[in-house]
Amino acid sequence: MQHLSNRLSSLKRILAIACLSISILLGFAAVTSPAAWAVDYNKRTFIQEDFSHQDLTDNSYDLASLRGSDFSYSDLRGVRFFSANLEFVNFEGADLRGAVLDSARIGHTNFTNANLTGAYLASVKITPSTVIDGADFTDALILKNENEKLCELATGTNPTTGIDTADSLYCP
Repeated sequence: MQHLSNRLSSLKRILAIACLSISILLGFAAVTSPAAWAVDYNKRTFIQEDFSHQDLTDNSYDLASLRGSDFSYSDLRGVRFFSANLEFVNFEGADLRGAVLDSARIGHTNFTNANLTGAYLASVKITPSTVIDGADFTDALILKNENEKLCELATGTNPTTGIDTADSLYCP
């Protein structure tokens, strides 16, 4: 009987240690920053992929082909799209604060009501087919000649920030 009691006591200790270990791991996972969960999609191809209504914060799509994909109403804060193919991509209502779109191809891209506050858009080529109705470009880094092209397209007010698109671009 004593032997059985010792075995149960040992099993209880092992179970307690296992539970404690799992609790520590879960606690660590809960306090780990979201950046640790960012996903690297660099140099990948996603044609007409649906990324809408998702939290994609800090993901990286450098040199990716995303032609025709849908990122509408997604949280894209801090996301990198360096030199990505964003032709025909839908960013309607997306949160692109602090995103990097440097050297990205944005022909026929829809930025309707997107928040691009503080985004980095150096070396992008704006085309008349780029849609920016209601987009907020406050503090975005844009080359002067491309900013002038955006001013020609600027209409509307961002429904989230309340900022007029033309005002966010400092259009004359």
